[in-house]
Amino acid sequence: MYRTEIDKLLVKTSHGDNAAFEELYLKTRRGVYAFLYTYLHQSADTEDAMQTVYLKIKRNIASYRAGTNGRAWILQIAKNHALNVINSRKQTVALEDVEYTLSVPEQETSSVMDTMQRVLTEEEQQIVTLHVLWKYKHREIAEMLKIPTGTVTSKYKRAIEKLQKNLKEVEV
Repeated sequence: MYRTEIDKLLVKTSHGDNAAFEELYLKTRRGVYAFLYTYLHQSADTEDAMQTVYLKIKRNIASYRAGTNGRAWILQIAKNHALNVINSRKQTVALEDVEYTLSVPEQETSSVMDTMQRVLTEEEQQIVTLHVLWKYKHREIAEMLKIPTGTVTSKYKRAIEKLQKNLKEVEV
């Protein structure tokens, strides 16, 4: 989805257009889900986070400035929420028994997201998600993650090689 299209949908949403908000959701949900999954690593948590993120988008739409990068605005909300979830998990684990973390059932390894989680670092997952699903350029990803563009390019290349190697091993 192009920046201008997201921007227009966010502006319409800010004027109370619920149909625009629904269209925004339908056009961005896969990317937001994949982005959140790189942080949360569990389908159920990611689905819960998705609902909260879109509620926050709707609730905070007045703070969106027309003509800016709507994708970045949405992903910043998603990132902030994911980090809050992670911090609350840490507090929960600290308060409860450490075995809590062992009781989380393993996810099926058949999905692409699980494969990414298994073979890529968190940063590699973010780079691949931002580039492949959100169509950000490596330069834009570098700005978002505050790392050099060359680092993004090399990490993306290595991540794709890891995924290709893993997929070949699964096929054999």
